[in-house]
Amino acid sequence: MTPRACIRHALLIHGAGAGGWEWNLWQDVLRSRGLGTVAPDLRPAPEGLAATTLDHYRRQVRAELEALPRPRAVIGASLGGLLAWLCADLADAVVLINPVPPAPWAARLPARDWPEVVPWRRDARLASTRRAMDDADEAAVLYAFRRWRDESGAVLREAHAGVEVRAVEMPAVEMPAVEMPAVEVPVLCIASQRDDDVAPELSAQFAAAIGATLLPWPSPSHVGPLLGRDAARLAAQAADWLSAR
Repeated sequence: MTPRACIRHALLIHGAGAGGWEWNLWQDVLRSRGLGTVAPDLRPAPEGLAATTLDHYRRQVRAELEALPRPRAVIGASLGGLLAWLCADLADAVVLINPVPPAPWAARLPARDWPEVVPWRRDARLASTRRAMDDADEAAVLYAFRRWRDESGAVLREAHAGVEVRAVEMPAVEMPAVEMPAVEVPVLCIASQRDDDVAPELSAQFAAAIGATLLPWPSPSHVGPLLGRDAARLAAQAADWLSAR
């Protein structure tokens, strides 16, 4: 077997209500390791945010990924993790961070009711941002508070309803028994040990089903792996993992 070349480029996909700025720390680390990185902002549909669907974002990610030279990786967090998984066929390695899982695992996400436009920018509060980022320093909290954006309710409803990525057999009782073909590229799945949005147990079940390497991370928040005090250390571990691929 001819050995693969080392990953040299990475596309970083942000989560719902955020932007490419979420990846600033990661980009610094990955670039210091010789990886070229791109961290675009996901754009709403021309008709506006309320008309934006998950497929609008998926097409953007696929176009951005196809534009990167190979060998290339796609790295996604939260909703960006789902989008990265939907585009894994175009990548040579995949990193998923607290990913919103596809069906059937999405059925175990906390139930939420999303309006047509989720007003995260309008309703942003410093105190609630601080609670959501309790492993981040005050500068990071303030930086994020000023940059949250509104999000499409349709996108979140689609994601939480469960996206069918591959045909799987639904088990009668236990979801961990789902059989799913292993992906053809290496996958690293990072799970915060305390996450109210995507439970670490759910990420572990998804990772096991797809044959991914699971990296539990001692973060008490959903966004901690990107914005917490130890985000740079985690990015370095991810860079080491990519360099070995």
